[in-house]
Amino acid sequence: MQLPAFKEGQYVHEAPTVDDLMQDESINPELRKVILRGRDMFINTQQFRDEYVFNDLNCKNCHMGEGRLNWSGPVWPAATTLPDFRGKNQHVNSLEERIAGCFSFSMNGKPPEYGSDDMLALAAYHQWLAKKAPVYETNIGGRGFSHLGREMPAETSYEGGEQVYREHCARCHGTDGQGVRLSEQTVFPPLWGDGSYNWGAGMTRVFTAASFIKNNMPLGKPGSLSDQQAWDVALFINSHERPQDPRYTGDARETREKFNNFHKFTMYGTEFNGQVLGQHDNTGTKPFLKPDALRPRSFE
Repeated sequence: MQLPAFKEGQYVHEAPTVDDLMQDESINPELRKVILRGRDMFINTQQFRDEYVFNDLNCKNCHMGEGRLNWSGPVWPAATTLPDFRGKNQHVNSLEERIAGCFSFSMNGKPPEYGSDDMLALAAYHQWLAKKAPVYETNIGGRGFSHLGREMPAETSYEGGEQVYREHCARCHGTDGQGVRLSEQTVFPPLWGDGSYNWGAGMTRVFTAASFIKNNMPLGKPGSLSDQQAWDVALFINSHERPQDPRYTGDARETREKFNNFHKFTMYGTEFNGQVLGQHDNTGTKPFLKPDALRPRSFE
């Protein structure tokens, strides 16, 4: 394993395990039930297929190690750094709203209602993972998916990524990118198409996918690909079609421009093989475009 070193001065948190939870006598048994419920939702999000989730993903697919692992988008920092302003939607977000965003984009669905039992369980799980972590400490080691930087190297190529995918990814995610299912259960998730994350998901940003791939893939061999291989295969994956961005205006190029702070890092709204990526009305298997949870907020 060749994971990056933490930078000097960064706070590094070791999130607790489920064994820690079961052995912690200070936690009320009713709270323990709620945390375990949130953990179960996080690991097996597909139990809410066609309710909250309309693709083939579970939360754990992007936030590996039950959402605990550094360098794999650990989820506990959301509990220690929010509420805070978020560039993606240009307003101050709560923890519940951050979770709702994942359901709306990465799961191509709609979130549990704010304040509901299911949302409480998910928030409780996030907050428990943050146990003993300082509040509003933002210089966090292993957080997020931007280790490789945000600017795609000029030499990054679709063709190079196709070769990397064929040699290192296809065995798990399929030659067609549709993943592997056994007994109607998704074993390895699809990376494009109706069963994958939609065009508004953070993973569509090429730098996000590249850093995730570099530090987590191939499964069991993190850090084994070169930086350039990670960039190439991230570009390849994210040059394939997927369900529509819930913020779609009816024109992909217009939507790209409207949300350029996000889409300037994606391939959405750009021309590829004579087609404009994202110029379609396909929402995957969900019967709507935008969930009600995606709404602006202003204190003016």
